[in-house]
Amino acid sequence: METSAMAQDGPLVIAHRGASGDRPEHTLAAYELAIDQGADYVEPDLVVTKDLQLVARHENELSDTTDVASREEFEHLRREKMIDGQRVAGWFAEDFTLAELRTLRVRERVGNIRPANTGYNGLYQIPTFAEIVQLVRTKEAQTGRRIGLYPELKHPTFMLEAEGIDMVDLLLRELRNLGIEAGDPIFIQCFEVGTLRRLNQRSDFKLVQLIHPEGGPLDEPDMRYADMVSPAGLAEIATYADGIGPGLTYLLDPATMQPTSLVADAHAAGLKVHPWTLRKENGFLPAGLQGEGGVSDNGKYEMLWRAAIASGADGFFVDNVKELEALLEQTRP
Repeated sequence: METSAMAQDGPLVIAHRGASGDRPEHTLAAYELAIDQGADYVEPDLVVTKDLQLVARHENELSDTTDVASREEFEHLRREKMIDGQRVAGWFAEDFTLAELRTLRVRERVGNIRPANTGYNGLYQIPTFAEIVQLVRTKEAQTGRRIGLYPELKHPTFMLEAEGIDMVDLLLRELRNLGIEAGDPIFIQCFEVGTLRRLNQRSDFKLVQLIHPEGGPLDEPDMRYADMVSPAGLAEIATYADGIGPGLTYLLDPATMQPTSLVADAHAAGLKVHPWTLRKENGFLPAGLQGEGGVSDNGKYEMLWRAAIASGADGFFVDNVKELEALLEQTRP
């Protein structure tokens, strides 16, 4: 390959669930478009089926992103579950075989903010992780450049305790079967600490601790995410992970767009910083950056994105790949 997604000038462009500003998220179409727009990495959120297949969905509950609620043949699979302390009702990937899941069709999750994406409702199936890897390898062969993978394990503690499914074991086995090694362009991410510690003990893959603006890791009830971004917290993360994925508000003061000390503190601890998520629509932007029009109209996103780039972060999760690529091109010397 000519170039590597791991060695480049400027921050990594991580396609958040694919080019999800332009196609329904977590579809092969979204991942392929993101690659065509120049993404360095594609990011699949991984859930698991009843027959232990890893597939890409934002959540294990399926009604927000598929047509399952309209499918009478699956009404008997409707459930209520306690997931990470929240009661959730609906249909869950782990109650479906892959063959059953294949009969569903994907729909846009936030149709009020991205009405154009609703035009693709019903066209796509839920992809397996293996299919995403196959797509990436095909696009690498076509383009001559490396394209990284950035999978997230969703609710692994719930899956282990409530369903008896070990997602760490499943992912490591899948990576081994697919011939993906620690030296390849891949990061594995999770909000849970114990999951990352297990991955660190069992593999040499690059790991990223996700940091939510609120609360703390489900599997560490005495920990708060806000404390994990302190110098002492970052030093502890560095004992088991290679980077952090913080919400943008940890990186910038949303009122002034001034950077915090997080990037410098994380770099001092030897950690990469990949914040989330750069988006352009009013419905996703802080009140001070919203423009005229409704939630689906573009706001003053470039102001936020430029400040984020100036913070010195090592990469960004982004829904709008081509817009970020264009902005990065403007900011390169």
